Amino acid sequence: MSDTLFKEVHYSLGGLIGDIGLGRIGLPDIQRPFVWANAKVRDLFDSMYRGYPVGYFLFWQTGVEGMDAKVIGDMNKQKAPSLLIVDGQQRLTSLYAVIRREAVLRENFEREHIRIAFRPQSGSFTVPDATTERDPEYILDISDVFNRPTHKTIGDYLKRLTASREVSDAEEEVVAEAIGRLAGLTNFPFIALELSQQCTEEQVADVFVRINSEGKKLNQSDFILTLMSVFWDEGRTELENFCRAARQPALAGAPSPFNAIFQPDPDHLLRADVGVAFRRARLEHVYSLLRGKDLASGESSPEQRANQFAKLRDAQIRVLNLTYWADFLNIVRAAGYRSAKTISSVNALVFAYQLYLLGRTEYNVEGFKLKRAISRWLFMSLLTGRFTSSPESRMEQDLAELRELKTAEQFLGRLASVEAGTLTDDYWSKTLPMELATSAGRSPALFGFYAAQTLLGARALFSKSSVADLLDPPAQGQKKALERHHLFPRQYLKKQGIESVRDINQIANYALVEWDDNIAISDGPPSSYWPEYAKRFTMQELAEMTNCHALPVDWWTLSYDDFLKSRRPLIASVIRAGYQKLLDEDK
Repeated sequence: MSDTLFKEVHYSLGGLIGDIGLGRIGLPDIQRPFVWANAKVRDLFDSMYRGYPVGYFLFWQTGVEGMDAKVIGDMNKQKAPSLLIVDGQQRLTSLYAVIRREAVLRENFEREHIRIAFRPQSGSFTVPDATTERDPEYILDISDVFNRPTHKTIGDYLKRLTASREVSDAEEEVVAEAIGRLAGLTNFPFIALELSQQCTEEQVADVFVRINSEGKKLNQSDFILTLMSVFWDEGRTELENFCRAARQPALAGAPSPFNAIFQPDPDHLLRADVGVAFRRARLEHVYSLLRGKDLASGESSPEQRANQFAKLRDAQIRVLNLTYWADFLNIVRAAGYRSAKTISSVNALVFAYQLYLLGRTEYNVEGFKLKRAISRWLFMSLLTGRFTSSPESRMEQDLAELRELKTAEQFLGRLASVEAGTLTDDYWSKTLPMELATSAGRSPALFGFYAAQTLLGARALFSKSSVADLLDPPAQGQKKALERHHLFPRQYLKKQGIESVRDINQIANYALVEWDDNIAISDGPPSSYWPEYAKRFTMQELAEMTNCHALPVDWWTLSYDDFLKSRRPLIASVIRAGYQKLLDEDK
């Protein structure tokens, strides 16, 4: 049998926590920085309390004091890490955070403490909520159990419990035994497999990917981020810092990626990187490229890997360029989309950003032509859900079409031909009205309608304020400035025998109104409220309003079914008019 690259080592949880506290065990940058949801942490403690096995850890024995690695927790460590966590970071970080009461990093890049509640009488764990907060039966944060003398925790708990009800001697014994058992989890046994210090960083990354790919726990973007951490750590750090900054308001006047339209995750920006660098979307191919593999010959080499990472570095400089980023976000607004709430596909944003960067930095498209072309493309791809189903395959196909193009004219022509082939007369007259026959709250067609109304300068129904201004208000109160109103109100339809939520919440039954009008209309029938509200406006204003909101002639007199059938083609016509305006701007 050949020699293995690892050995088996036994630990107690307390020993592991102590080594982390001292800094002997650290977190290498090949790991994702995010931790589990609280519910998973709860389940982990529950399994340990019941004596169940909870998996092993995989460490790398670097043998190098001071090697670059992240340490867990915020405290200053006494030692530089000589053992790095390769697999099991989510479990061990969560355990450390609870037992030492240290904050963890969430996916929104904010830190918070994990709180798990415990009910000694039943030996059950839960994530605290408003109910448990008021219930004296619970210890609201098990971190207290690990950070105070056990006898004091038992005494304080029983004192609080007896203040609310009578507690028997037998129950006191149950409570004491349960809290003692919980505190004793620091003796819980763990097995760790320690990779030899002879392992290279690339071998460790390969082990990590192989382990996680078996259970499909990670996707290809995780694997590429792993490689970045090994061969270009500052690049991955740049991605994470950019994503964090996109979610946090900056000081007034300071350059920042913060915005209300697109708060990317690292894998979104990674996709933009590889699309610009390699004209590829299938990340499994990109992973092979970054390992130094020639996709044609199958041969790998360090030189090839270095060349591919150089391309990735060059692409990322462009992807994270704040001037390009801000310009692109203005293009998204110019396409009629004013907030993340009306973006049905983040993949469409990612691909449009790739196109923008390629057009600007490689095909040298004139700025004003590029902006108009990308705004039309984005409108088309969001409306049709181009990147909703099998997005990698579609992106790969679209990027492949660009590989042979040489000039700005060819680039613009390619985008225009795809749009023309997608938004045909049949699409506008048949396909789109059929797609509007849905109650889906995040329908691409519904958001396309909002975008078109924004482009056409439509006012909210019964309002002097524009849809664009209300979709993008200067401040947000407890009520949204703009709400979806049932033109045929819910209770009115139920009185007519229409009970199905799907039937009531049809897209064609909605219109955007200001919140106070929505409240005032309440459940009145259209034949009652429409004539009253119509008195607010001149005949010309009323005609413009009915056109922009795709309302059929005398719609308030129609049956509900006839109204829906009549309005869907009109909504499609408004969406088409919005797209046509984008086309006309290019003439």
